[in-house]
Amino acid sequence: MGNPVLVEVTRGARVESRHRGMVVAVDGDGEVLFSAGDIDAVVFPRSACKAMQALPLVESGAADAYGFGARELALACSSHSGEPEHAALAASMLKAAGRDETALECGAHWSFEQPVLIGQARSLEKPTALHNNCSGKHAGFICAACHSGKDLKGYGRYEHPVQAEIRGVMEALTGAALAADACGVDGCSIPTYAVPLKSLATGFARMATGAGLAPQRAKASRRLIDACMAEPFYVAGTKRACTRLMQTAPGRIFAKTGAEGVFCAAIPEKGVAIALKCEDGTTRAAESMVAATLARFFSDEPELRAALLSQADRALTNWNGLHVGDIRVTEAFAG
Repeated sequence: MGNPVLVEVTRGARVESRHRGMVVAVDGDGEVLFSAGDIDAVVFPRSACKAMQALPLVESGAADAYGFGARELALACSSHSGEPEHAALAASMLKAAGRDETALECGAHWSFEQPVLIGQARSLEKPTALHNNCSGKHAGFICAACHSGKDLKGYGRYEHPVQAEIRGVMEALTGAALAADACGVDGCSIPTYAVPLKSLATGFARMATGAGLAPQRAKASRRLIDACMAEPFYVAGTKRACTRLMQTAPGRIFAKTGAEGVFCAAIPEKGVAIALKCEDGTTRAAESMVAATLARFFSDEPELRAALLSQADRALTNWNGLHVGDIRVTEAFAG
């Protein structure tokens, strides 16, 4: 049996598109609190797992040695929009380790934010690696490597000590074996590993609650989650879903998107973490799915629940501002 339809898109009075997917919410012990679809299916987390990948930056002592605060740690976990503040902070992180943008191995692309992109096109000959949405993560890798005395060359490759350490961190958090046959190459050229969806959620539940983690890792994990919640703009950017979700309940919701319709989230105070994937890889559906799942856990706060549901079910307008349809979650999220 296939995964259920979790999101519908209407035009007029008719359903125009349907998105199937899987979603799971777990507690710190990995117990399932809510699910739909095949939660044991393996998925590539892509950028949704960046907070896990940032743990060596904190655990190595590099973050403290370079004087990094919440903004820098949030950027290390980010898929930012390449806005000026993002690029400047990534450059500052590299400078702290005595490096510059030439050390980055993530490639370059223009900003995701259209007004910023237009400004860049007018003022820049071409974008730099600092504008890449993964420059903060890569800056974190470089800082951790420099502090630990590792050779930087090829730091993004599977066999490099930086990636080997990250692989070990992710295996410990998720409980999944991340062998070479589970590995692909991400958009920013580092390894990405296929992980069972439930295991991915469990890894974030452990980060949010500290359950089953050694004290140092529990402290580092919560520091990263707290940094993202404190500085949501540096996790994503203007009008982005991750930023908007965390701003809806400041300091209470962690949210991080990944490519191809993946989303992870956590509510630390409730000991809950979420992982999901829209089967066809559509971001708009994944954004509705994560908002609806988060809303389930705020049934005792009607205003907050309504604010989240308004991000799950939302109107579609055309270029003239006319209401032409809606994106809405299905009854799979009822309750």
